[in-house]
Amino acid sequence: MINFRTALLPSLILGLMLAITPAQQADAKENTSPAKVSKSDKKVADNKKAVKTKTAKKTDKDQKTTSKKVAKNKKAEAKVANTSKLTKAEKRKLAKQAREKDVVKVVNNKTAKTKEQRLAERKERTRERLAQVSRTGQKAKVAKYTAKPMVIAAAATASAAALANQNSIKESITQQSEQITKALNVESKAALVMNAATGEVLYAKNTNQSMPIASITKLMTVMVVLDAKLPLDEPIAITEEDIDRLKNTSSRLSVGTVLSRAELMLLALMSSENRAAHALARTYTGGTQAAIAAMNRKANSLGMTQSRFEDGTGLSSNNIASPKDLVAMVKAANNYPLIRRFSTTGGHALAIKSSVQQFNNTNALVKNPDWEIGVSKTGFINEAGKCLVMQAKINSTPVVIVLMDSWGKYTRIGDAQRVKKWLEASTN
Repeated sequence: MINFRTALLPSLILGLMLAITPAQQADAKENTSPAKVSKSDKKVADNKKAVKTKTAKKTDKDQKTTSKKVAKNKKAEAKVANTSKLTKAEKRKLAKQAREKDVVKVVNNKTAKTKEQRLAERKERTRERLAQVSRTGQKAKVAKYTAKPMVIAAAATASAAALANQNSIKESITQQSEQITKALNVESKAALVMNAATGEVLYAKNTNQSMPIASITKLMTVMVVLDAKLPLDEPIAITEEDIDRLKNTSSRLSVGTVLSRAELMLLALMSSENRAAHALARTYTGGTQAAIAAMNRKANSLGMTQSRFEDGTGLSSNNIASPKDLVAMVKAANNYPLIRRFSTTGGHALAIKSSVQQFNNTNALVKNPDWEIGVSKTGFINEAGKCLVMQAKINSTPVVIVLMDSWGKYTRIGDAQRVKKWLEASTN
């Protein structure tokens, strides 16, 4: 027989265990809950503290800004109040200071511009300056004198008079003394020195022979363009057509370069830029062929009976003239103020696309203070050799110097210097 107490004991133990477990679980929850609540309260407190700090900083900043504005306003009000008590001299001083501040602001704004903007503005100023000089026709500073102007009547009368003049020049050359020729040792193959005012031949060597004249051509090109009265400030773009396909010469005027007609004239005469000269002829009324026809008509009207032009640059060896023809052309070119100015400019900087480039005169004598040069032009191709024509003032006498087919780099310059010394010595 099983004991009742013994059988009941396991049930009692199990009941006690079931009764204790929920209580323990409740105690565990009560023990962990305060910790969780405490951590959450701390986080909330920290957030409130951060917001309060940020708000305090912003308030302080706003207060400082407001204080500065108030102080500035008070200062301005005090300045205005004091201005009414200032003398006229003090007021003028204040006004001057204000203007100077404005100038500083303008300068600062200019320096803030991009490099491309500055280059574009510089190019525009250069173009406008050249166009303005061209329109006013002001005499160039480097052209220190002007020879007696040539008076040309009707075309037929002018041609007859020029032809008669050329005949008299020929007779004068024939009668020239051999002693004078020997006294001056000119190494150029052909040379002619003439008094520009009287027409007196001072020196001659192989003057009746026509020969290639190279870039001396550019004087005639510019003359006919000026005669056509085309706008000098008109922008002209260098194109593929302006590239030299005959001699394959190089140029710093790349395709797409845009310059005014006046700037192209400057580069053609000063630096003997072939693309500049070709662009001038190409944009002549009627095109290149019309320009060449005008050049030949001009030569005929000047009595240049041994001359012929086939292009506007001089790269063609078919552009020919005799030294006496070139004397007539140089004297005619001297009647154009712009040719005097541009052909004797020592150097000039131009904005070409994204850079500023320096161009210099091909005749170093224009920078020599011992010379007074009115018109100058150099030339060179293999067929023509080194050439130089000038109208210069030597011992108060205007003379035209033509030197053709010189050999070596400095021969034509040396010949010009010898001519100058010889004339100075002969007139003293």
